Amino acid sequence: MLFAQLPDDLFRPLASPSRAFNAALLLHLHRRVIGSEPMRKADLLAEIGDFAAGRETPELADDASFPPDAIERRSALYRRFLESGWLIERRERYVPVVEFDPEARLLLEELSRIERGETRSYGGAVLEVLGSLESALANPGERSEALANAAREAGAFLAHLRSLAGSMRKIEDRILREEDRRAAFRLYFEDFVERHLISDYRTLHTRFNPFRFRSAIVREAGRALRDALLIRALAEGLVREGRAADLDAGERAVRADLAEILSVFEGIDRHLDAVDEVVARMERRIAAAVRYMDRPDAGGVERTAAALRAVGAAAAAPDLPAAVSLLRPPLGEAHLSTPRRTRPPIDNDPLPEIFIDPRIEAFVTAKAEFRRRTTVTPRSMAEFVEARLAADGSLRGSEIPVADIDAFVVFQRLREIDVLFEGELGARYGVTHLTERVSNGWLDCPDFVLRRVGDGPAVDTAKHVSK
Repeated sequence: MLFAQLPDDLFRPLASPSRAFNAALLLHLHRRVIGSEPMRKADLLAEIGDFAAGRETPELADDASFPPDAIERRSALYRRFLESGWLIERRERYVPVVEFDPEARLLLEELSRIERGETRSYGGAVLEVLGSLESALANPGERSEALANAAREAGAFLAHLRSLAGSMRKIEDRILREEDRRAAFRLYFEDFVERHLISDYRTLHTRFNPFRFRSAIVREAGRALRDALLIRALAEGLVREGRAADLDAGERAVRADLAEILSVFEGIDRHLDAVDEVVARMERRIAAAVRYMDRPDAGGVERTAAALRAVGAAAAAPDLPAAVSLLRPPLGEAHLSTPRRTRPPIDNDPLPEIFIDPRIEAFVTAKAEFRRRTTVTPRSMAEFVEARLAADGSLRGSEIPVADIDAFVVFQRLREIDVLFEGELGARYGVTHLTERVSNGWLDCPDFVLRRVGDGPAVDTAKHVSK
């Protein structure tokens, strides 16, 4: 539980009347003052005093717990942070030193991240995942931890994309409710562009698109997921480094990490479409605001016409300074309003009659039948296993007869039944990989044993179709 790890009074400074000042002071101490090493108490009091002297806010003046004297105020601020649990005071060789509480520092890092926003690099995130994945697959015995790092980076990047569109919509609502145009533009450029828009967003539609590496990630993760020997080597690395209890648990962890990476980078397009939609809508609205913010004066035309009539009715030419008389006339053909052109009528062309060749229809039907026979679904896999399970609920791969192509299509995916379809069948069947090999004329691969571990949820045939 969160509040079982944090001090009871930790949030008291952030709920007081001077919470804005307290939050700014905590972030200042976290970023610029207290580093990884403890700090002398006297130096910290001086830093707090300098910060408080440069910020006299109404909230701080209204807080009765802070005395007006500068020396007493810095001591009161220090005691507030010390008593609430943000700071820890101890002695090193009779010298009092201060540092952040470890749990409070973690919370402060998250608050600092929220305060400064999340401007992420698409290219950097993709390359981090690709680099960690390639490192793990190239040296599975020594760098199996890199696979977990790649899955963690992929999950963090997906979480960022999920929250990015929502954050943009919040800023959009604030801009639309803002009546002052200057404040609206400030919100757009400071909060929307600088804090939430992705740093290399403009490169997404160029030949240097950072997602050109996405296909390599999907290819490498898919190849590793189909390689039982590679998965075993990665699992042995997890067991050897103490991050998995046994080989089966290590293999499940490896398959789960690979499936996580695949699911993230195969289904990332819909999140990008949501971000693109918000960005395009905001750019259109800001462009419209810029276009109409300097609207012409409604009475300017009448005043200009009256001035021209007065000049034309004068007996003598007006005495204008040379600097004005030599200028280009303010009105001319370039300034005249051009009527909008009428759109030409749209010609209606009759649609030609299309006759489909029966041979093409037969080809489409045969192609659909081929796709149906070579597509593995949760139902087809469950029916295949249930029809061959023994009385004790187990099934060995070397004992499964493979008579035709339909049986082979399902058989060659049985070793991954616990992780396929986002683990939908993992609650019903478990897989134990053996050291022996099975060779049935169709496939030569490590042997395995399937066991029924539970009834599991009902299989939905409308989702998770895998080829």
